[in-house]
Amino acid sequence: MQTTPRWTVRQAQDLFAKPFMDLLFEAQTVHRAHFDPNQIQVSTLLSIKTGACPEDCKYCPQSARYNTGLATEHLMQVEQVLTSARKAKAAGSTRFCMGAAWKNPHDRDMPYLEQMVRGVKEMGMETCMTLGMLSDSQATRLASAGLDFYNHNLDTSPEFYGSIITTRTYQDRLDTLDKVRDAGIKVCSGGIVGLGETIADRAGLLVQLANLPEPPESVPINMLVKVKGTPLAENAEVDAFDFIRTIAVARIMMPHSHVRLSAGREQMSEQTQAMCFLAGANSIFYGCKLLTTPNPGEDQDLALFRKLGLNPQQHYTDAGDNQRQREWAELLLDADTAQYHNAAR
Repeated sequence: MQTTPRWTVRQAQDLFAKPFMDLLFEAQTVHRAHFDPNQIQVSTLLSIKTGACPEDCKYCPQSARYNTGLATEHLMQVEQVLTSARKAKAAGSTRFCMGAAWKNPHDRDMPYLEQMVRGVKEMGMETCMTLGMLSDSQATRLASAGLDFYNHNLDTSPEFYGSIITTRTYQDRLDTLDKVRDAGIKVCSGGIVGLGETIADRAGLLVQLANLPEPPESVPINMLVKVKGTPLAENAEVDAFDFIRTIAVARIMMPHSHVRLSAGREQMSEQTQAMCFLAGANSIFYGCKLLTTPNPGEDQDLALFRKLGLNPQQHYTDAGDNQRQREWAELLLDADTAQYHNAAR
């Protein structure tokens, strides 16, 4: 377990208050000390059970409490999930994340979830799930099946949390992270910018994450995707520089973690995304959909990677690593060629 400093909210707020250029310089310096700045981790996220969630998270179109027009779907068949995982691997993803709109999984669901994990692992991909709260036995079963990561976001600060969610407590979320860690599964946990929170709340969220007994290996920073029918549909737009600041502070406070530029990329310019990478983001979700909300297409991301000289990390455990590197090079070359022909028209 790595030794980490104990951060205070005041220290985090001081980082947010730094001049923008100084903050980015510090974040990039920290980033380069622990990561290759030109590499990026690529994940794909699939909704394996959609809608009808009993929770009241005010940002979420999957809550049964809000009329968002979302069609509900039962838990997907195992082979359907594995087919999607194969497509994700062929497109270049190295981690396959499976999300279910539950408050918590039932034990009757566990055999199917375990089969999904084993099937994706057999492809040589990293596995991740987000299923809500877990019991100790469920976390142990997922670990035994080979689950690499479990996502359970804290969303915001403890002080602002009750304004967004009332159907589970902040401590419930922290308890689930403890169970996941105790089972030997890596932790993926982050939050959302744009809920109506203050800078102090953003600082408070990052302090909670950084001060966990061991910081999350993966920290997704989401920009609110406003969905009609949810209580936050009319929230104010997030200033791009404020979002980039959040990425930078997360990088400084959690230097060993992968910081994921997560939901909201569809509404970001290429320049904003580039500054997020400069601020220390080194992971994205790849593919045209994140659970139920839009995401840039693979071709757009390939073109952006080429412009920035970013190289997707390779985490495959099978013997096809060299082949995968060649395939990525071909994909990036194809994106470059397509851009050239489009410009010539």
